[in-house]
Amino acid sequence: MQNKGIIKLFAILFGLVSIYQLSFTFKAGQIEDTAEAAAIAKYADTEPDYQSKRNVEELRYLDSLKTSKIKVGDNFEPIEVYNLGIAQYSYTEVENNAMNLGLDLKGGINVILQISVRDILKGLSDNSKDPIFNKALDDAEELQKDSQDSYLQSFFTAFDAIKGDTKLASPDIFANRSLSDEIKFDMSDNEVKSIIETKIDESIISAFEVLRKRIDKFGVTSPNIQRLGNSGRILLELPGAKDIERVKDLVTKTAQLQFWETYKTAEVVPYLLEVNQKLVEANKKAEPKEEVAEATETEDEGTADAIDELTGQIETDSTNVADVNPLGIQGYGNGGTSVVAMFLSKDKERVMAELNSSKHRASLPADMRYVRFVWGLQNEDSEYSELYAIKGNRDGEPELSGAVITDATQDYDPVSRPSVSMQMDARGSKIWEEMTKKAYETQGNIAIVLDNTVYSAPSVSTGAISGGRSQISGSFTLAEAVDLANVLRAGKLPASAQIVQADEVGPSLGQEAIDSGMQSFIIALAFVLLWMIFYYGKSGGFADIALLLNILLIFGVLASLGAVLTLPGIAGIVLTIGMSVDANVLIFERIKEEIAKGKTQKEAIKDGFSNALSSILDANITTGLTALILFVFGTGPIKGFATTLIIGILTSLFTAIFITRLLVDWYANRGGKLDFSTGLTKNLFKNLNVQFLKKRKIAYIISGALILASLGSLFTTGLDQGIDFVGGRTYQVRFDRDMSVEEVKADLHEVFESAEVKTIGGQNQLKISTKYKVEDSSTEADEEVQSMLFETLRKYLPDGMTYDEFLDGSGDKKIGKMLSSKVSPTIADDIKKSSIWAILGSLVVVFLYILLRFKKWQFSLGAVSAVFHDVLIVLGIYSITWRFMPFSMEIDQTFIAAILTVIGYSLNDTVVVFDRIREYFNDNLGWEFGETINRSINSTISRTLNTSLTTLVVLLAMFLFGADSLKDLLFALIVGVIVGTYSSVFIATPIMYDTARKGSATEALKNKAKEEAEEA
Repeated sequence: MQNKGIIKLFAILFGLVSIYQLSFTFKAGQIEDTAEAAAIAKYADTEPDYQSKRNVEELRYLDSLKTSKIKVGDNFEPIEVYNLGIAQYSYTEVENNAMNLGLDLKGGINVILQISVRDILKGLSDNSKDPIFNKALDDAEELQKDSQDSYLQSFFTAFDAIKGDTKLASPDIFANRSLSDEIKFDMSDNEVKSIIETKIDESIISAFEVLRKRIDKFGVTSPNIQRLGNSGRILLELPGAKDIERVKDLVTKTAQLQFWETYKTAEVVPYLLEVNQKLVEANKKAEPKEEVAEATETEDEGTADAIDELTGQIETDSTNVADVNPLGIQGYGNGGTSVVAMFLSKDKERVMAELNSSKHRASLPADMRYVRFVWGLQNEDSEYSELYAIKGNRDGEPELSGAVITDATQDYDPVSRPSVSMQMDARGSKIWEEMTKKAYETQGNIAIVLDNTVYSAPSVSTGAISGGRSQISGSFTLAEAVDLANVLRAGKLPASAQIVQADEVGPSLGQEAIDSGMQSFIIALAFVLLWMIFYYGKSGGFADIALLLNILLIFGVLASLGAVLTLPGIAGIVLTIGMSVDANVLIFERIKEEIAKGKTQKEAIKDGFSNALSSILDANITTGLTALILFVFGTGPIKGFATTLIIGILTSLFTAIFITRLLVDWYANRGGKLDFSTGLTKNLFKNLNVQFLKKRKIAYIISGALILASLGSLFTTGLDQGIDFVGGRTYQVRFDRDMSVEEVKADLHEVFESAEVKTIGGQNQLKISTKYKVEDSSTEADEEVQSMLFETLRKYLPDGMTYDEFLDGSGDKKIGKMLSSKVSPTIADDIKKSSIWAILGSLVVVFLYILLRFKKWQFSLGAVSAVFHDVLIVLGIYSITWRFMPFSMEIDQTFIAAILTVIGYSLNDTVVVFDRIREYFNDNLGWEFGETINRSINSTISRTLNTSLTTLVVLLAMFLFGADSLKDLLFALIVGVIVGTYSSVFIATPIMYDTARKGSATEALKNKAKEEAEEA
């Protein structure tokens, strides 16, 4: 081997860099453990809501390490937490260099946001009232349900279908004042479409940047935000985020900040009383007439009572709703304040519907016809909500909006409550000065409205406010004030954003995944290391050293690249361990063959490495191609699986080809003797002469029967499609006792109409799926479903468990919601179709690669037929067994990852056999075609069984001792390895043989072999 010195130097440096990089991960873990211990010491588990307090304290501790500074000489520097002697690091630097853990290992949230292109289009049209335009928007919504097109393309399609003589360049649509510089009246629809496409793209980029700025200020480690094509979807991954509801609120808030003048209480109360009286009369008309003994109160008495209530002389009897107070007024603001009235929070929707009813609004005075009723910020400790009335206008546009805000910071008001201070630009400052001057002179109030909620409505007591400074104060927490300042500073979203897919994982579930993953990792590694020594002796020990270096390099590269390690990623690494020995097995088997030919040890080693190289490269390239496709099509954990698999393939090649070679050459050059076997394995599989081709008809019958059974089950029973493919919400809930699936399912059916309940892991852990309100992706719907779930399960939960404790299932008791996922039907359809394309794409790519590599379509046909065979059987086994297996077997993105891995593994096996067939054609041109194939399979059977056995045992270790959430993935891989090993010998090769021996294909193969031999 040439350049041994350079390879040694590179290996040493590569290893040292990996150790250096991983040291930050261990240090970060120590610091986080210290923070957790400090939080536990401060808040005992006897305190109410102790887990939330601990979370806040832990974050405070870590934040203090980031922000606190100490004086060093004349300068202030960050606190040193890690000293390597030659360099010192702050906690921020340690955190940035540590390995990034995915949310399934660290807990957190992974969401896909859909930016509303409909909202953007309405904004671009200046909220056009054109009926054709609005009908096209509605039709586009319907088209989206069964279309892969973007919403914009669906809108164009819908508009073209109904437009008649209406043009997009109509002054009532896009040729408006706002777009007058770009869209002219005489433009064609195609010209306008091009401009609108650009505008939509700009708006989505704007939304992406706004969200990125918000998330950057949120303080989570290694957030990931990326735009998904041109769909208007944005992926957010926030590992370690513990306050999930706060995250959801932060990323979906549009931040439509507006400043409005308000009406005073006395100006609006007459309207409230009139609406209330109309409802009283309507109720009386609806009631059957009865003889009443008591005299009816006169109209004068009713008016007097209303006046008394207004002046605070009597209390409204809210219990006698139908007769006296059907509107549900609970009290009024003082005569000169901006609070109009108070209502029960549960009545808000009904009250707003009555006040905005056209039959009631018709009686408003002319100068109040544009009044807007808005609720104030809800105080969590109160059951009442405050109603405000703001002075609207015909256009519905405020005199001043949040667009003028140039800066916003968290602050405190005069009574030390959290608030937000804002600075406006020059234009905003001037308008603000005029508004505050008017408010001062009229003793009025200015309502600060954010996303249609009044945060505060202060009066102006010191005259006009110049300079553009203002403050928002209200009944919100410090965290809410910080988030509000971040949102205002980052800017508003150009349109509403809905969470169409979400995965939430509690931190304790993540820790359990790490523990179980490491346990299975160690068991699998121990087996592989011992097996290599058992089978190959001293040379197996050298392979073990290369394998250990390979693992170090995989983790080092992941940390260096800032890649995210996920639970499927750990599975990918463990799978790499099983597959990485394949290269060493190929090399050692070839060396044994060369020694059997009578070559010296040095010659055998040299030729063995050289002859195995082609098979090693072909096998790893085919697996790498499927991993690459998985990386392109996958998201979140699946991308993590593909990442580790790709890195593992590259590092395995380096360690097997170079490091093992260095160690073997070093030992041989010192005079050491290597047999590449032990006493028990020396003659194993030697002189094997099985006539595999003669058994192909039996194999065809067996495979045909399995495929027919699979297809029959797929067409009748079908597959258990997860929410990734059908949409819905899924929750993983842990209880303190074993549960009856049927009993829980019956209770949930009464509430949600349809629900699926399965055990996952132990009998005390259930996976609950429902399609209730599946079309509604709003956070309000999420909260409603989650709350209904809690109320239904309350009787099975520990006595006294609160809703907040249920949501925080990651607490010390580890009872409650551990994980939740959501997928909207639209994105579910997209996931299903992209998964199908991923599988078909991998088959096409591999077919072309094998065709290019082996020059004959018969090889490609054999390989792809074997892959189809394997995929159908795996699907069939899932279809037959999912109803009674003790773990979830849903078909989701993780399962697609398993299928693609099975494809790669099956091809890996097949390509090794094909490589040997091609080689034997070169070396033994006089052999019969069938004899060449049989001998090729016999010569590789040791490698095939060795690799399959090690991979299978590794997967079994993960299946038995790993995380419950991976059992479906691992089961598919276990079935795939068994079926793939069988198909490479009994399906791929026989099909290639049967198609090649027809016509002149056999002779063509031999002629090609002769040409290659002559060229060599």
